[in-house]
Amino acid sequence: MSYFNVRVYGLLINHNNQVLVSDEQSGGRIFSKFPGGGLELGEGLIDALKREFMEECNAEIEVLGHLYTTDFYEQSSFNDSQILSIYYLVRSVEPLMLNFKTKAFDFEDGALQSFRWIDLDKLKPDDVTFKTDKTVVEILLKQYTL
Repeated sequence: MSYFNVRVYGLLINHNNQVLVSDEQSGGRIFSKFPGGGLELGEGLIDALKREFMEECNAEIEVLGHLYTTDFYEQSSFNDSQILSIYYLVRSVEPLMLNFKTKAFDFEDGALQSFRWIDLDKLKPDDVTFKTDKTVVEILLKQYTL
């Protein structure tokens, strides 16, 4: 059975012109992506994104605007669903209180997720794993490079 899998992600850019990236391990794979996740039944996109940031980053966010919605076919890397991803620019209401890492997949104490900042002027599509995220990096770089 095929079905749609709606995902919502936030691009959080700090005052140092760095974007937040989440390194994760799930389903026997490791990957880097932007914070966010799946829409739950009965939930709006903005509410889902706020919930995901609270779950993943323990952070309250404000949505600044829509950046991109998937406009090509993408099969999930984890099941037979078709992925539809929506990306928003966000900002944190308070400074993030996370243990930021400087290298990918630097998990500690059995955690399956870690966070790091990547300078926008050093960001490249290969810094993230999935095709839609790579597309968003390219869009972001076009908008934010001087």
